Amino acid sequence: MRIRHSLAAACGALALTAVLATPAHAATGDFSYTFVGQDGRPIAVTLHDPQSPGCVPLPEVADPGASEPAFAPHNDTDEWVMVFTEPDCTGDSWTLRPHGRPASDRMKLRSVFFTGRQSF
Repeated sequence: MRIRHSLAAACGALALTAVLATPAHAATGDFSYTFVGQDGRPIAVTLHDPQSPGCVPLPEVADPGASEPAFAPHNDTDEWVMVFTEPDCTGDSWTLRPHGRPASDRMKLRSVFFTGRQSF
């Protein structure tokens, strides 16, 4: 009888661990954007296989009081992304498709949310 209870408890603990454990995941591919550096020149940045799902504040433009937003995002990952006009994935947003074309220089962003979804 004790063996059955011990076995049941062990199986329950294993099942709970499997449900609660969420493996780290990354979008496959590159997400790029451009921002204006302190010298006034455009600087291109690429995030390779970014962590997903989750919000990624763009460090070069995260402070609205100190910089202009980034622009011209290009989502060449296998996931849908949402770009936001403000830090911490707030403000106005637009959704970019996986492996899409580069967006216009008019599209401004300060943070990006990788959805973890390859399709909607």
